[in-house]
Amino acid sequence: MTQDLLETIEDGVATLTMNRPSARNAFTRGMVNDMLEALPRLAADKSVRVVVVTGAEGAFCAGGDVKSFAENAAGEDEGGYDFNVKVDELRARMEVSRLLHEMPKPTLAVIPGPAAGAGMSLALACDMRIALDTAKMTTAFSKIALSGDFGGSYFLTNLVGAAKARELYFTAKVLTGAEALELGIVNRAASAENLQAEAAAFAKELASLPTITIGFMKKNLNKALHSDLNTVLDWEAVHMISTFDTEDHKGAAQAFVEKRAPVFNGR
Repeated sequence: MTQDLLETIEDGVATLTMNRPSARNAFTRGMVNDMLEALPRLAADKSVRVVVVTGAEGAFCAGGDVKSFAENAAGEDEGGYDFNVKVDELRARMEVSRLLHEMPKPTLAVIPGPAAGAGMSLALACDMRIALDTAKMTTAFSKIALSGDFGGSYFLTNLVGAAKARELYFTAKVLTGAEALELGIVNRAASAENLQAEAAAFAKELASLPTITIGFMKKNLNKALHSDLNTVLDWEAVHMISTFDTEDHKGAAQAFVEKRAPVFNGR
């Protein structure tokens, strides 16, 4: 793993920190490759119960490095450009968003500052988001005549509806964390004094949940985004019966009878 992405695991909470503060944590290929390696590994690690994605030193992620875009464009003018290769390479990197969206564990974006372009898309790919109330969030793409990537158009449309998503993409309007909360883009917003404590409490809450059950819930909810009712009912039936067989369910049912709080172990 490069120094562009830092990883810690503590008390069931895995934290991936994008670490290029001089560039507001803009993506590098190394950073994205590290995420592509880390996310499947953390998804399979039974000691990990929630994955947090955040950025270093007061920013979340500025998305793509626009300076490198300009340099690459100059090089392409000199030849060697292959459209299909470029599409395939980008699509492979965008798997990061699918992994965050589909992994069978809760994913939480902690947004301490600017989230723009693909950085905002990455935050949207997570299950939930907590933001600094003054953090600036924007799709940004139209400002540099790009159409957008990393799944932002999919996630934002499902969060705020088609018309509002179009407005935010076309105009690249800058939202504060508080405004994003009002629109339902983030789940919680906090002051600078409280953000880290509230984010840690949020992650701890998610880590305390029945992990296997949450994985099945995510499958149901993701399927509901683009399926008819019959299909969702089929999935719910399979997953409901699957969760009846977990230790977490059996222990929680007994705790209910005994009028005590359940403890979930992810089994």
